[in-house]
Amino acid sequence: MPDGTERAYEAGATSMDIAKSISEGLARKVLAANINGEVWDATRPILNDASLKLLTWDDTEAKSTFWHSSAHLMAEAVQAVFPHAKFWVGPPIEKGFYYDLDLEDTKMSEEDLTLLEKKMNEFAKQNNPFIRKSVPKAEAIQYFTEKGDEYKLDLLSNLVDGEISLYTQGSFTDLCRGPHIPSTGAIKAIKLTSIAGAYWKGDEKNKQLTRVYGIAFPNQKELDEYLLMLEEAKKRDHRKLGKELSIFTMDDEVGQGLPLWLPNGTVIIEELEKLAKETENAAGYKRVVTPHIAKESVYLTSGHLPYYADSMFPPMELDGTKYYLKPMNCPHHHKIFDAEPKSYKDLPYRIAEYGTCYRYEQSGELFGLMRVRCLHMNDAHIYCSKEQFAAEFRAVNEMYIKYFKIFGIDKYVMRLSLHDPNKLGQKYVNEPLLWQETESMVREVLIESKIPYIEVQDEAAFYGPKIDVQIWSAIGREFTLATNQVDFNSGNKFKLSYTNQHNSTDVPLIIHRAPLGTHERFIGFLLEHYAGKFPAWIAPLQVKILPISDKFMDYSNTILQTLKKADIRVEIDDRSEKIGKKIRDTEILKVPYMLVIGEKEMNEGMVSIRRQGKGDLGAKDLNQFVSELVEEIKLRKGE
Repeated sequence: MPDGTERAYEAGATSMDIAKSISEGLARKVLAANINGEVWDATRPILNDASLKLLTWDDTEAKSTFWHSSAHLMAEAVQAVFPHAKFWVGPPIEKGFYYDLDLEDTKMSEEDLTLLEKKMNEFAKQNNPFIRKSVPKAEAIQYFTEKGDEYKLDLLSNLVDGEISLYTQGSFTDLCRGPHIPSTGAIKAIKLTSIAGAYWKGDEKNKQLTRVYGIAFPNQKELDEYLLMLEEAKKRDHRKLGKELSIFTMDDEVGQGLPLWLPNGTVIIEELEKLAKETENAAGYKRVVTPHIAKESVYLTSGHLPYYADSMFPPMELDGTKYYLKPMNCPHHHKIFDAEPKSYKDLPYRIAEYGTCYRYEQSGELFGLMRVRCLHMNDAHIYCSKEQFAAEFRAVNEMYIKYFKIFGIDKYVMRLSLHDPNKLGQKYVNEPLLWQETESMVREVLIESKIPYIEVQDEAAFYGPKIDVQIWSAIGREFTLATNQVDFNSGNKFKLSYTNQHNSTDVPLIIHRAPLGTHERFIGFLLEHYAGKFPAWIAPLQVKILPISDKFMDYSNTILQTLKKADIRVEIDDRSEKIGKKIRDTEILKVPYMLVIGEKEMNEGMVSIRRQGKGDLGAKDLNQFVSELVEEIKLRKGE
């Protein structure tokens, strides 16, 4: 068991049997089980000694299993409403599930979704068990041949005899490796969210199938909360806000996944870089600049070729030498470390840049600023001795915490990704002792720092353990912000060394870190997090001056120059519009401060202040307003 205790049962006992032996209350919550690191049905017999973790809704693997079973429940409903339907695949996704269907010439409508939801609820209440049956390949082929389902036959062609299983619930049987929840009765709240087209196998040369997306929960309250969050997320969609607020644009002629930053977006980029430079300078980093391309040989040394080639742009050839657009900054930084001899007195050696990288994401995976092909990374590498590692790694994590406070990120967790000892020499560098040592070092730092973290097996980088930083926006959506990685391999690969205190040669440990991630992903997150209402320090336009009429333009221009001298980003709305429209239009643009200027303000040297989201704040002396705003910007206050 996870707490280290051992329990004895007859061979053939299921995880559900074990849960019931502990308590009936626990058994009612169990959705699946982790057996020796693999997720199983809770009703599947255990025949040998095993490490067991019972999985409930609170576990990520249980949610995934729940949503996979919900996809099968939806397929049963589709089969009832569209008897001629054929089924391709129905996986769980990050939130919910989908199923790809061939409905032949029938087109599914929004009304059909309502009917399918009704059927799903009906079948869920029947509390039908999910029954697993291992079958020979020939039997599976015969079954789906009789059904005339070419999609399942295609899947079977790639499966090995002896590893094939069917799952049945109610009247629906599917080819599936599982796992599934014990029965449909656990699915209490269902919403089918959208219909889309999807090419079979993702190939546009193939037939287009109907993809139905859905979400399900074990209670109605969670579904209601999710749907509210979904509505709020639509309002905060970074692509929608990015267009409305003139932050960025995409252009087909420039290319997919290659954002063009408009002046407003560029202001945000410059403010983020300013924050990073100030923070990193105070922490002892030195800034560097590296080229956007490099020769093939450097990526062969780093190991990115051939294993990462699918995510790199094709090479350019010049004078018989291949050059690649850089997918990451690491090799360039290693070369900078190696450019001059180093001794222990030079360590820790910290270098940073906002480096531009290029990755060939598949076109179907591109998504606004979140998945792009050109990215600007808040990158840095720390070269240190083993004795310096804990302090350096702790300092990096503290930098993350500082940024979280600035941006009002209240919920976060460090996801510690570990290696799989069974995959050494394949997926991971074959250094078992170094893996154990570095993973323990990282874990100790996290524990000592009292930083919330979870451990995940088999997700480390090939050269060492890493931390993926998970953050939640103001509406509770989860994002992967950045990574903090330990590298005990690249030093040897690049022949990096320093002279230690004993006048002999050592290889440095390397920490890869990017606390602000990339401009693209982080600004996409901030657009949602703030709903476009940026704090004054990072807002593209900080103040809009709204004269009530043209006769107050001279005083408005005086205010403009005063604010500009204080390095405040400011504009005048000089349109011949009523003040109410000027205010409404400025609210839409989400400018933090509006200064309404009329006769009283002009005569008394005052400004009437309106704050985004707070309305009228009353009148203030101009110099007092400027002084207070400069202080707010300097301290990077959240409001």
